Amino acid sequence: MTAERRPRAADGLHGLDLTVDISTDELIRGLKHYRRIARQDILQAEASDDGEYLHSHAASRREAYSHLAELADAEPPGEVLREALRLYQELPFVTGTPEGTHAWEKGRENALENFFVMVNLSPKIRRTVRSARSRA
Repeated sequence: MTAERRPRAADGLHGLDLTVDISTDELIRGLKHYRRIARQDILQAEASDDGEYLHSHAASRREAYSHLAELADAEPPGEVLREALRLYQELPFVTGTPEGTHAWEKGRENALENFFVMVNLSPKIRRTVRSARSRA
C-alpha cells in the first residue's frame, strides 16, 4: 500500500496544531515495537477461550501500526499524525458496546490511541476528533 496525499482542507483537521516532537526514526521504532506486541497477541490468541475476538483485535492493531510505519517512511511525523487522526475520526464510536463485539474497530481505536500517547498528542485534540465520530 502506498501513501497517498490527502487534501488538508478536506480532512477537517487543518485547524489543529499537529506539531510532533518526535523524530521519524523514533516514530518508526515505536510503531515497530507496538507491531511486535500485536503480533505476540495474535499468536497468544489461539490459546484463549476468546481467541477469535482477541485475534481480530490484535490483527487490527498490527495493521494500523504497519500502515502508519509505512507512511512514516515517506512522510514527516506531522503527516503521520494527521493520517492517524483521520483514521480515528472515521472509526465508528463503539465504546460501551457489549464485550466481545466490534473487535476490529476496538483494536483499531486502541492502536491509534496508543499512537497518540507515543507522540504526546494533546488529549484535547484527541477528544475533539473523537467527538466527531459517528455511532456504530
